[in-house]
Amino acid sequence: MVRRVDKRSWQHLPRDRYPKPLIFHDGRLALRPTPLATLALFMWVPFGFVLALIRAAVALSLPYSMSIPTLTFTGVKVAISKPKLSSSVLPSSKENESKKGLLYVCNHRTLLDPLYLSFALKKNFTAVTYSLSRLSEILSPIRTVRLTRDREQDAKMMERLLNQGDLVVCPEGTTCREPYLLRFSPLFAEMSDDIVPVALDTHVSMFYGTTAGGLKCLDPLFFLMNPRPSYTIQLLDGVSGLSTCQDSDKSRFDVANYVQSEIGKALSFECTKLTRRDKYLILAGNEGITCNQR
Repeated sequence: MVRRVDKRSWQHLPRDRYPKPLIFHDGRLALRPTPLATLALFMWVPFGFVLALIRAAVALSLPYSMSIPTLTFTGVKVAISKPKLSSSVLPSSKENESKKGLLYVCNHRTLLDPLYLSFALKKNFTAVTYSLSRLSEILSPIRTVRLTRDREQDAKMMERLLNQGDLVVCPEGTTCREPYLLRFSPLFAEMSDDIVPVALDTHVSMFYGTTAGGLKCLDPLFFLMNPRPSYTIQLLDGVSGLSTCQDSDKSRFDVANYVQSEIGKALSFECTKLTRRDKYLILAGNEGITCNQR
């Protein structure tokens, strides 16, 4: 459909010159399918599939002291940076008495976000999820709990889980693989006065570990099939929850927007007002809510 003479003038366009910002896109391939890259891809797939199964088996079966160096040996890279913990990050004496856990608030890159945070800190968390395949729930080495999307019911459940220990939540509600942050749901701002924002970023060279229209249960497998998948984790300074901000007339939306902006600054990502619903309407033609997650 395009003349060869026109093709010769084609060139890569820098992101800042796109007619519209590229925020959502789907598909598994993270490389341009040139002949040489395609050949390398097909040669890697059989070995990558076996390697992904080995990595998953190591993560599921071995303790942190053994699984972390083994996964590093197989090419999985995790880099973590921590701030100097101040009193705003650590639980107060009253909360120590009630044994209420910390609330870790992350941006969402892949389904493995809570798992990588758990490995990086060598701690067991409970992760609340907006939607997760049954297979991923069964295989997850950490506890996962589904949100019902009923605000009152979810608030009670998160309150109960925080009284049991540390909790991880991704308030974007869905993954975004581009350097943008979707709108944060403000529910987490009411759950705890000790909120720890966590900025996450990933790097892959062959396969994306996310999908909007494919089988979600295969997302972790595709991510682990990359030769050297990597995660960068930044623990940011603690943020006070809503109950300690009432004197300053801050709302839960202000707290959520502040956490989103701090994570965006740490990652050099742009904050947006787009939501999970917007993503799935654009990529899959639905609102991202199904009765049976695959």
